[in-house]
Amino acid sequence: MSQAEPVVNGANVVVELRNIHKSFGELEVLKGVSFTANEGQVISLIGSSGSGKSTLLRCINMLEVPNQGDVAIGGEVISLVGNGHARRIGDENQIRRIRSELGMVFQSFNLWAHMTVLENVMEAPLIVQKRQRAEVEAEARAMLDKVGIGAKADAYPSQLSGGQQQRAAIARALCINPRVMLFDEPTSALDPELGVEVLRVIKLLADEGRTMILVTHDMDFARSVSDHVIFLHQGLIEEEGTPDQVFGATKSARLKQFLNAANHD
Repeated sequence: MSQAEPVVNGANVVVELRNIHKSFGELEVLKGVSFTANEGQVISLIGSSGSGKSTLLRCINMLEVPNQGDVAIGGEVISLVGNGHARRIGDENQIRRIRSELGMVFQSFNLWAHMTVLENVMEAPLIVQKRQRAEVEAEARAMLDKVGIGAKADAYPSQLSGGQQQRAAIARALCINPRVMLFDEPTSALDPELGVEVLRVIKLLADEGRTMILVTHDMDFARSVSDHVIFLHQGLIEEEGTPDQVFGATKSARLKQFLNAANHD
């Protein structure tokens, strides 16, 4: 694949995964998964625990290195060397540059306890991207306003609710101006009422046309926010399509079973 961004149906492909396999010891978690995310597209990964959703998401930014298969960001294939369990990142400079285009929000908030919320949000643009402090601070404050916690800029993470901490984590990811936002079950550690505000922020980002790939257990949210939904089962894509296709015209018996269980949770 060349450096030029491939065009599929007139849309720029921002993320492409091809035949991704991943094992942990003898446990084969991903068994050959391929999909693409176009610019401005929101893709939800759904499936039961252990289906490989989070592992697949972590393969995009190489927090997990696939044992087989390729990942390309903006048409650029990430360099990997070796085979199987010995496979590793081949070019540290390339992966640092590519990671700076990928904003990641985890289940746990991963904020630095000794830094204020504002300092947490400013850290990567200052340290990694080496941008000007005044510009970064203005942008960080704007991001905190966007996610609804501008008044908490000078507070420490321990002084925030879980929902506020997760919104701070989203602001931090946004402040690197990522091409793609990756969300790994961003509300699973939150009480439902705290999760609502986080989901509202993610919906706002989707409405802005941001490219996002998210792992979620909230089927109503996946249906409302996604352009494309992928159902993983035992390490493979069992079914995928638009929300209307996946939730309203389900073909797979396994997906029907999963959705019935989710509806009765």
